[in-house]
Amino acid sequence: MAKGGSRRILGAALLVAALASTAACGASSDGAGRAVEGAPGPAAGQQAPAKTAAQLRAEQRAAVEKQRAVRAAAARKWGLKQVPLEAPAPPRTKPAITTRKGFETAGTGLPPVFTTVPTKEKVVFLTIDDGSDKDPELIRMMAELKIPYSAFLSDYVVSDDYGYFEKMRKSQPAGVALNNHTLNHKYLPGLSYAQQEREICGMQKIIEKRYGKRPELFRPPYGNYNEDTLRAAKSCGIKAVPLWAAEAFPDHMEWREWDRDLHPGDIVLTHFRGEEEWKGTMPDMIRRVMDVITSKGYAVGRLEDYV
Repeated sequence: MAKGGSRRILGAALLVAALASTAACGASSDGAGRAVEGAPGPAAGQQAPAKTAAQLRAEQRAAVEKQRAVRAAAARKWGLKQVPLEAPAPPRTKPAITTRKGFETAGTGLPPVFTTVPTKEKVVFLTIDDGSDKDPELIRMMAELKIPYSAFLSDYVVSDDYGYFEKMRKSQPAGVALNNHTLNHKYLPGLSYAQQEREICGMQKIIEKRYGKRPELFRPPYGNYNEDTLRAAKSCGIKAVPLWAAEAFPDHMEWREWDRDLHPGDIVLTHFRGEEEWKGTMPDMIRRVMDVITSKGYAVGRLEDYV
């Protein structure tokens, strides 16, 4: 081919390349920095524009409203008279817990024994003892209502179905805690120090082995204890001994205080029981106690967030 023909072909190729480059650049800008229709989005790996504060607030409000609607539906499903109130945010710093007056022993530096958590918030704490009745409806009910609670377990009634309490723990990972109520639910003041230590520390080991966490809370059977009880509990990692200010049944409430009422920070006791042992099922008991708690303007909080 003649040299002039080669030059013309080369020039045409360069012109086509230049025009293609110009078109690619113009696809995303009109020369004044403004995007034009058909412009490509952010390249792979680039983030989309951040949401505004107003958008984030709107999404948060929508999420809260959705959660409330779900809880209201659960309250209707389970037959509660009112939707349970939402618990306040837990304190950033846990309150100082001291032994209730009249509940002291002669020892010092021992885990405090108390019936009420010091707080001004209208919040109470639901605790369930032993573990004899294993109603699957209880787990479903509490998870759907999103009610936190603390179970105090005794091995002599738990050991036939450890899996039930694992399901309970997993049903509300941030709302259910499994704590210590001794191996065999004996009257502890009637035992020697060594016997009490076996009852308490033995249950510590079982809960840690089965559920992965060593409890820091312990409740003595029947609420009975002596200085040896507290010394033994401390020796195996117990930090506090919550008793109770009120007790719930399917058909009534029992009260420790003279005014027969709830107070901020009160601990409410009930038990894992079925119709063969009391007048109703576990869901019946929850309906009763939640109707009382809500009607008095209280919410249920998680005890371990305060102690």
